[in-house]
Amino acid sequence: MSSTPPVHGEVPSTVGVLGGGRMGAGIAHAFLVAGSTVVVVERDAEAAEAARERVEMALAKSVERGTTAEPLAALTGHLRVSTDYSDFAGCELAVEAVPEDFALKSAALRSVEEQLPATAWLGTNTSSLSVTDLAEGLRRPERFCGLHFFNPVPASLLVEIVLTTVTSPALESAAGSWVKALGKTPVVVRDAPGFASSRLGVAIALEAMRMVEEGVASPQDIDAAMVLGYKHPVGPLRTTDIVGLDVRLGIAEYLSSTLGERFAPPQILRNMVARGDLGRKSGRGFFDWDAP
Repeated sequence: MSSTPPVHGEVPSTVGVLGGGRMGAGIAHAFLVAGSTVVVVERDAEAAEAARERVEMALAKSVERGTTAEPLAALTGHLRVSTDYSDFAGCELAVEAVPEDFALKSAALRSVEEQLPATAWLGTNTSSLSVTDLAEGLRRPERFCGLHFFNPVPASLLVEIVLTTVTSPALESAAGSWVKALGKTPVVVRDAPGFASSRLGVAIALEAMRMVEEGVASPQDIDAAMVLGYKHPVGPLRTTDIVGLDVRLGIAEYLSSTLGERFAPPQILRNMVARGDLGRKSGRGFFDWDAP
């Protein structure tokens, strides 16, 4: 294995992804299509099998749509799914994609780093948590950064690269190269609450929720105003449904604690999460996803 990361638009030859949910599966899919061998590690056999199905389904859609010239069998042949952290030992890059909980992510990152070779890079897919604070628990924080992918990963054209004060310049360069090789655009930001994308996106979404709460307009009309008036590809409330209302609530609570009351979650969001209306993944949020 090379001791230096690939550059000039190349992806690492072997990539590990911790967590095979919607985001983790999307990240695995992106690197597979770009030519990497990918190992996805999950918590148990049932979750691992579900992760395999997600990734293989995404790969099949890419083949069907002609967005990759590789046959499906070749792509799936480069995918391994495991429940053993030791399978990260052969990776040049590992990306953590577990739920947005600081304690969970911090522990997961330490466990992954223990298995990685000293020359490997490590990334977190956090959408709002402090990358600097996550780095404090690592032995090699200079080889760690935020790699904030967006949902859905296959269709998204952006990856936010989040740097701490100790991130190696070599990692900043390599990460930009990987993102371009994935067919996406890198945006580099310094570590700050919510970075650039989540901070702006959540601010708009929270205000849209307050407008629903106050009876200003329906979710459909609020989204239509942003799509037609401001050329947003998807409105803020439908985006919230796609991301997950529970995820948005967690981000809003974190931003409120760090940036102030302007990010305080509106009661409508708390109520919907409490009753299980989490958006697309539950079938209902601000929109009905089970409707024909």
